Amino acid sequence: MNKNISDKTLQDLEFTTVLEQVATHCITNLGKEQTLKIQPISNKRQLFFELNLVNEYLASFENENRLPNHFFEDITQETKRLTIENSFLETDAFLKIATVTETVNEQKKFLKKFQTYYPTLFSLSDTIQFTTFVSDSIKEIITAHGTVSDNASPVLKQLRKDIGNIRGKISESFSHALTRNIANGYLDDIKETVIDNQRVLAVTAMHRRKVKGSLLGASKTGAIVYIAPQATLTFSRELQNLIYDEKQEIVKILRALASKIHPYTPLLEEYLVFLTHLDSVGAKAKYAKSINGLLPKISKEKKIFFKDAFHPVLWKKNKDQNKETFAQTIRLDEKQQIIVISGPNAGGKSITLKTIGLLQLMLQSGLLIPVHERSETTLFNTILTDIGDNQSIENQLSTYSYRLKNMRSFLRKCNDNTLFLIDEFGTGSDPELGGALAEIFLEEFYERKAFGIITTHYANLKVLANELDNVTNANMQFDERTLEPLYKLFIGQAGSSFTFEVAQKNGIPYSIINRAKKRVETEKIRLDKTISNLQKERNRLQKTSDSLVKQKSKGQEHIDSLQEKEEKIQSKLSGFQELYDNNQRMLSLGRKTNELLNKYFQTNNKKELSTEFFKWVAIENTKRIKKAPLKKLSKIEKKQDLITNQKQKEAIKKTEKEVLQKVIKIREQKKEEAKKIALEKASYIYKINDRVRLIDGNSVGTIDKIEKNSVFINYGFFTTKAKIEQLELVERAKK
Repeated sequence: MNKNISDKTLQDLEFTTVLEQVATHCITNLGKEQTLKIQPISNKRQLFFELNLVNEYLASFENENRLPNHFFEDITQETKRLTIENSFLETDAFLKIATVTETVNEQKKFLKKFQTYYPTLFSLSDTIQFTTFVSDSIKEIITAHGTVSDNASPVLKQLRKDIGNIRGKISESFSHALTRNIANGYLDDIKETVIDNQRVLAVTAMHRRKVKGSLLGASKTGAIVYIAPQATLTFSRELQNLIYDEKQEIVKILRALASKIHPYTPLLEEYLVFLTHLDSVGAKAKYAKSINGLLPKISKEKKIFFKDAFHPVLWKKNKDQNKETFAQTIRLDEKQQIIVISGPNAGGKSITLKTIGLLQLMLQSGLLIPVHERSETTLFNTILTDIGDNQSIENQLSTYSYRLKNMRSFLRKCNDNTLFLIDEFGTGSDPELGGALAEIFLEEFYERKAFGIITTHYANLKVLANELDNVTNANMQFDERTLEPLYKLFIGQAGSSFTFEVAQKNGIPYSIINRAKKRVETEKIRLDKTISNLQKERNRLQKTSDSLVKQKSKGQEHIDSLQEKEEKIQSKLSGFQELYDNNQRMLSLGRKTNELLNKYFQTNNKKELSTEFFKWVAIENTKRIKKAPLKKLSKIEKKQDLITNQKQKEAIKKTEKEVLQKVIKIREQKKEEAKKIALEKASYIYKINDRVRLIDGNSVGTIDKIEKNSVFINYGFFTTKAKIEQLELVERAKK
């Protein structure tokens, strides 16, 4: 793409206002300066890179992996100082440099960790060298409080130790002088004070000659004089020498530190460029979030389709004033190359034209735009604008002369990769002559296959738009009764200017309007009236169509709702039927299982239980095969069969588990019953003629005789003796 978007186009489309709004979201002055200098990007690869940076930064607001804080202080002057040989920086300046390097390193580590989420931001950071040498070198020398560390050099460490000792001696000697002079009664009630960061004695004027030391001042009344004791003066002079040496050593250390990080000056400049760029990208993303901006599809096919597009400046202004902003949907493609918008003033023609131009310009400058997510557009080499009254006082050109000069520029630059936007096309001259020239310009743009939108009141341009294949008329809708603008663009029909209707609405007497009508050619009035009537009729049809669409939509919603309910009911019925069938089957299985178990508990015959169980399983299997005969299975069917078998096994396991639980329950019940029977047996007193059997036997006999703990049992053919504990009651004796 060649850079062919002039400063005039940027001015016409209020691009500077957008940049000012974006800049308010920057967190540094360097970021603001760079943002205000944003221009359309001519290189496609660079443009896509910038758009993806902003889009990824915007996406970070919606997930938990938000980018770390990248605020930084400007170190431009500091890096310049580092380039000067034998120079040094103050400790605060070194700390600023260390903070910048740490901020960059933190961003690099974060973006490397989350490069899957932010591939473009990662590639931006990946070009910069990662090093902790600068920050480590600075932190070795300078503390977080901005002072040079005692361990910065052995000399400094010794000097500070000596300074501490001297200060101790000063304090000690001053305390002795203070105590002595208090005892002598030479001091005033305040005893001491501080002058020029030095402790002094507050001596009464009458005793000033009795105190040895240096006179440093007196009170306003002269009643008190301030004397530094002689003993401390010697130590103070020594302290000043040490402090001077300390400063000299600190300068030496800072100079050595500057020399140490001097080779990294180009890298520090790169860091500054990276963080400034990141701040600008962040500001674009925050601005996009504030206007609901996004990245539309950028198509290789030559087209513009902006759905639900807003003018961002107007949107923010209306939002601040609690006013509604009307979205516009507009399409330009090979079949709709140029749109001619007509209609009365104050209807939104110019703002629609500016919206399309500004959004395209923003996108080609790396900014996201407030449109519907299904919007798409292409990239233009050239965007040409002619908007507003551009009378040039400086060049003594009239509006029309200026516009002709502008048209000459259009004709020179216009081609099949151009988007042109012209407001009030053809105005500024005689309507007939200017209109004729405007027709020629329009035909020229059309033949060059340029895309464009123009607004006009000229009837001949409306007619021409109707005659050319890929040129379309459009109008901004008005309420025919109130003549209030509806701010909706209608494609496919020219709009009436409503000249006389608007004049009548604004209180112009009807007699004057009537006289004006007589001055105008009858055919023109008829044409305008016909267009006006057509627009009114179309508005009525549009309302009817909207109403029918709403009714159809409600009806369809009702049908969909009923179908959804029917499907849910059918699904529930099917589920209930399947559940019922499964329950019946489970009950049948349970009954059969219970029957087999009861028989087993009575007979205690495992072989019979096993025989009966496998016989039952074989019968059930035969039934299953009859219902679903075996057939050769394909690989897919075998796979499905495996899944089904797995499910059946799980169901059998579930059934076995349930049966086992029932068995356990029955066993517990049997145990309870056995306990009860045992208790009954233990408490039962056997009588003659009771029918009994031995616990270990099956034969039943009758008690003939009872002797203490023994009984005689008659089995008919023989009689046997047994203990009472060995008996099991079968039937009590009949009374």
